[in-house]
Amino acid sequence: MNGRRLSYAYAVVRSSGPTAQRAHAALADVRGVADAPVTLVRSGAVAAAVSAVPGEEFSEAALRARLEDLDWLESTARAHHLVIETLAARTTVLPLRLTTVYLDDSRVERMLSERQEAFTALLDRFDDHVEWGVKVYAEIPPASEPPPSPAAHGSSATGPADPADPADPAPGRAYLRRRRQHRQTREDTWRAAEEAVRRTEERARGLAVERARHRPQQGTLAHVPGENVANDAYLVPRHAAEEFHDRMLHAADDLPGVRVEVTGPWAPYSFTAPPEGARQR
Repeated sequence: MNGRRLSYAYAVVRSSGPTAQRAHAALADVRGVADAPVTLVRSGAVAAAVSAVPGEEFSEAALRARLEDLDWLESTARAHHLVIETLAARTTVLPLRLTTVYLDDSRVERMLSERQEAFTALLDRFDDHVEWGVKVYAEIPPASEPPPSPAAHGSSATGPADPADPADPAPGRAYLRRRRQHRQTREDTWRAAEEAVRRTEERARGLAVERARHRPQQGTLAHVPGENVANDAYLVPRHAAEEFHDRMLHAADDLPGVRVEVTGPWAPYSFTAPPEGARQR
């Protein structure tokens, strides 16, 4: 792969029409993955946004290592999504998965030709629709620390209890009481979070045309306080986007310890099936 250029594909759009022309013009000012210019590869009624990228960095073997490099992954994802969002601001777009790479532009053309009917149907379905992300978080306070042990304060295991000694049973009872209170708070917050999830689903009815459920984010993926208990995406007609956003923002207004986070509008990332076997074809 040394010296060879591969074709990195970002998204599929219509190949003609006023919005396609505006999208093509917008790409002239955009740099994509590996700081490469972005062009459209056309086949019939559809086209793909594509960049030429170095084979030594984007071959299958190289990607296996690169995808473990979080800095490289973040930089690549930012460039990938910049291209998609630039297109989405001007036309209907079908996002492709991160690091969708073909051997050359002719393979991209063949993929477009083989899936032209399916792509056209999806573009028709997503016309004038946007994706909103809705996440529900339960913000549960941390449990209290246990009381100090007798040994930590030089106390003997025998002899009468000293009322001022931290080993006295009173601090232990207080600790157990705090634990019970924390458990009750946790249960109350989870019930409130479940109610918030129910409300978001109810408020989406009549506005969203589809919903995609994602796995709740945990650990380093969450990046925010609280426990993510629901992570959904909704496909919403553009004319209803503002009302949808407002409904979701207020879904947890009277639910203590619960937060609803709304993101978007986005291209329909969660509703587009990627081409099968795309990489390195």
